[in-house]
Amino acid sequence: MTEDRTPAVSDNPEGLAAEEEDQPIKGRKNGLYGEVSDELAASMKSGWADTELRGLQPVAQAPYAAERRAKLSARFPGERLVVPAGRLRVRANDTDYPFRAASEYVHLTGDQTEDAVLVAEPAGDSGHDFVLYLLPRSDRENGEFWLDGQGELWVGRRHSLEEAQALLGLPARDVRKAAEELAAVEGVPTRIVRGYDAGLEEALAGVLDEERDDELKVFLSGLRLVKDEWEVGELRAACDATVKGFTDVVRELGQAVATSERWIEGTFWRRARVEGNDVGYGSICAAGPHATTLHWVRNDGEVRPGELLLLDAGVETHTLYTADVTRTLPINGRFNELQRKIYRAVYDAQEAGIAAVKPGGRFRDFHDAAQRVLAERLLEWGLLDPSVYDVEKVLELGLQRRWTLHGTGHMLGLDVHDCAHARREEYVDAELVPGMVLTVEPGLYFQLDDLTVPEEYRGIGVRIEDDILVTAEGNENLSAGLPRTADDVESWMAGLAG
Repeated sequence: MTEDRTPAVSDNPEGLAAEEEDQPIKGRKNGLYGEVSDELAASMKSGWADTELRGLQPVAQAPYAAERRAKLSARFPGERLVVPAGRLRVRANDTDYPFRAASEYVHLTGDQTEDAVLVAEPAGDSGHDFVLYLLPRSDRENGEFWLDGQGELWVGRRHSLEEAQALLGLPARDVRKAAEELAAVEGVPTRIVRGYDAGLEEALAGVLDEERDDELKVFLSGLRLVKDEWEVGELRAACDATVKGFTDVVRELGQAVATSERWIEGTFWRRARVEGNDVGYGSICAAGPHATTLHWVRNDGEVRPGELLLLDAGVETHTLYTADVTRTLPINGRFNELQRKIYRAVYDAQEAGIAAVKPGGRFRDFHDAAQRVLAERLLEWGLLDPSVYDVEKVLELGLQRRWTLHGTGHMLGLDVHDCAHARREEYVDAELVPGMVLTVEPGLYFQLDDLTVPEEYRGIGVRIEDDILVTAEGNENLSAGLPRTADDVESWMAGLAG
């Protein structure tokens, strides 16, 4: 980052508002550089080539997004629906977090633009008229493109409204007028996806109802439960890229041993940025006892030969669909006897869970199947007293959860925990149908301070996770490019060594 960006943010830190568009630039201060001269203002207005992009074709997602909007329209006839993309968030002073558009907005549009809004206006018997509100190209006449810190000179070109319309198949308007235009229309029942655009929520406060807005969010979450063929292709690509990221990590384990878990995190992140948009969530690069912490994202610990590395990571594609994969790897390339025993238990539990993923099966089935296997092993090893409990009693009381800790999986898609706001009867209490994509990820975790297990178990954590597509015939493991059995993991690592 150059040091010149800060001075470009003028005494107007929010940028040039819509009502300021026609104000002359003379006398406007430009940060540390003082006032802008008439001569510089005139120079910056002219001498620019026409860069309008013509002949654009719709993005691949456009027809699928149109089908999703049709389902949304059918669910809420006669109501105006507002789905914001979200706004930039300040990280520190004048730097922002990288923008990631709201999943609801992306799913319905195929667009990822900050400050954007999708609006569905009721259109009688024809359902809804959909319109996108977007930021247009930066205005060169009033100096916005170089005086505003978010102007195109500083952060890069954005699409014109005409270009966006061609790419997304939706009419586009200037988002700076959205609040005024929406607030001007009275008497129309309105719902908004809350939490992404406080300004719009305030402008529409008089016609909004929180309970009705929650219904919209729940519906949009449920709309993502079954993936279409395009989405499955994106998730397949995310898994393929993730396989490459895991391979990169194994190749660089020597550097990680010499440094820390941060090397692993950086290695996988590099692949995510090369192959896609980013990581889909904070990578868990947990070596040794850190593997017993479910969401270890500090990634600042040592990587020691003889211990295990639990790597939970996923590449997010350019279209924001993410993989979610976990492998537990022996750092020196070979499991010891106890590590192999625990790993085999988790592998067998995952095998049972994956086998339960099929059309007509219940969402809970794969969790129950995996937990049963782990409960049986805990009894077999004497960590639960078989003279007091049988497996049915262990499961009834949930005693295995001291060491299994979490649910065995979740839906996957635009969010790593996708469809989280869907109705219970559509998700956790539902039957599986072709097109659903979910994770199967059992684990065993023995904390360093757990006095109920033998000392040699303490500090060992094992999880194996794959991304499973429900098909008409049963299921497909989208992340099968990574080995899963202990023997196959060792052979794979040996082949990558050196």
